[in-house]
Amino acid sequence: MTNNPTLSDDRKIQMKVSSGPVGQDATFGSKLFDVLNYIILTLVAFTTILPFIYIIGASFATEYELATRPLFIIPQDVTLDAYKFIFSSNKILNGFGNSIFITVAGTLINLFFTVTMAYAISKTRIRGRNFILNMVIFSMFFSGGMIPGYIVVANMLHLKDTYWSVLLPGAISAYNMMIVKNFFQGIPQELEDSAAIDGCNDLGILWKIVLPLSLPVLATFGLFYAVGHWNSYFGAMIYMSGARDKWPLQVLLREIIILSNASAGDMAAMDPEFVQPPEQSIKMAVIVVSTVPIMCVYPFLQKYFVKGVMVGALKG
Repeated sequence: MTNNPTLSDDRKIQMKVSSGPVGQDATFGSKLFDVLNYIILTLVAFTTILPFIYIIGASFATEYELATRPLFIIPQDVTLDAYKFIFSSNKILNGFGNSIFITVAGTLINLFFTVTMAYAISKTRIRGRNFILNMVIFSMFFSGGMIPGYIVVANMLHLKDTYWSVLLPGAISAYNMMIVKNFFQGIPQELEDSAAIDGCNDLGILWKIVLPLSLPVLATFGLFYAVGHWNSYFGAMIYMSGARDKWPLQVLLREIIILSNASAGDMAAMDPEFVQPPEQSIKMAVIVVSTVPIMCVYPFLQKYFVKGVMVGALKG
């Protein structure tokens, strides 16, 4: 009972000190720090988004405006010639369908192999764990190369001109798997032990305990895998050269840019009123068409993004 007045007096003294000039200076400094942070982050965000805004505006601009105005956001004369040129063939819609299929199927395959291998390696009781872990680390620094990879996919596995040729070679990322492993090691072992006592096997523990707790890291790396599949074009160029109907969107857009001048003559012959869009405008429209769909996915996974990366990188 005698300690309460002393504690209350000490707290009163601390409150008086904190409300004095020192406390006022600290409050002003923290507010100034916040203001400077907001200003700097706003400038960084503006400089980051400005090029993309310019690309969108330039995709609707005329050739004269692109030649006379070095930088603009809203074009003076809006034209849809570049987009009409891109979507003049129904192959673009087929390419969209192929890209969506490759992205969804590839992401599911990536997550399946990443989760299963990461969960197994995260357990110290697994025999040969260190050897497997060292082999995974070795694959992060050394690879067989493009020519041996092509021989394996095309000649040994006979996957050329199929969707499997772009889905299976990159079925797992060693770096992503290591981070997911670190995340799994941060899950309390007591949760798994209690599930094992209740009769769950390893698959049941993974499905009912581990995966529900791993939504942030799964969403984060699912997004990484999806963006990689959506933007990938080199694998399709190598392994699907003879199956044009299976080409993803990125390969078709690349072909449109390369053959835009050659195709203009054919289109002008079919339609006398056809006006050749400027090459720069076509490039800008191609960037918009290829990036906007995958950008629409980010808002749905944003709340998991930072949390998944930070937790998976720090624990382990």
